[in-house]
Amino acid sequence: MAILMAFQNPEVDILGLTTVFGNVTTEDATRNALLLCEIAGCPSVPVVEGSHEPLTGGRPRVADFVHGFDGMGNIFLPPSKTEKSDKSASEFLVEKVSQYPGEVSILALGPLTNVALAIKRDSSFPSKVKKIVVLGGSFFALGNVNPAAEANIYGDPEAADVVFTSGANIVVVGINITTQVQMTDDDLLKLKQSNGKHAQLLSDMCKFYRDWHVKSDGVYGIFLHDPVSFVALVRPDLFTYKKGVVRVETQGICVGHTLLDQGLKKWNGSNPWTSYSPVSVAWTVDVDEVLNYVKRMLMKP
Repeated sequence: MAILMAFQNPEVDILGLTTVFGNVTTEDATRNALLLCEIAGCPSVPVVEGSHEPLTGGRPRVADFVHGFDGMGNIFLPPSKTEKSDKSASEFLVEKVSQYPGEVSILALGPLTNVALAIKRDSSFPSKVKKIVVLGGSFFALGNVNPAAEANIYGDPEAADVVFTSGANIVVVGINITTQVQMTDDDLLKLKQSNGKHAQLLSDMCKFYRDWHVKSDGVYGIFLHDPVSFVALVRPDLFTYKKGVVRVETQGICVGHTLLDQGLKKWNGSNPWTSYSPVSVAWTVDVDEVLNYVKRMLMKP
């Protein structure tokens, strides 16, 4: 949804898609990204494969039980005819941000491995990127992998901590925000019955995801995590934010936990939050306006 919305937004110039593990393996994410570019009628947009594992190595966590084995609701579309780029995702990110300093925004919808690798590759990356909007974390609310952690941050907590402490201009949209914005079964039916350019395809993709919500959360509909994060990029005015340093727990039972120092207290001495640059954490959301924006985009012929 988020990617097809981006392709349909005339104000957005898509320089490329980079892929990472999360709902599927990185390899499958690349296949899906190529397919979405083709479906959107933009097969020339570069798709660049990212890391196959977290920063510290090991098998990535793949949540195929949420979106199906193919990551698209088990609709198993034929593969795209186009090929992925021969660059690595971190190389591509550094290249584009250096080519257009201060102009490129990154919408990070998965674990932050590729962005962290770009920062490690080029120390000037955080000062050259315009903005990084991160779908991740959960602020003063429960996670969705376990009570402590949200899936994207849990997927590579070390990478998330590198990114959040990098000094880049960062907006974090946690699931405490995105779970407030839901498409109900009634909304999904209206989408299916609409003349939206990709409405039928998206309706087919959403069936598996919707059924998972019923089993997992008792919600008859779907949470719009990724589309809401896209809206935060193009319509930041529909949210309010709190600024502060965010750190990520990388060990113990709270691995992947994101904690914001709200600046409510003057600390007596330094701590692991001291001396890092603040980031903007989405604090409230205009639910009706964001939902209307998403529905308008998805139902656009």
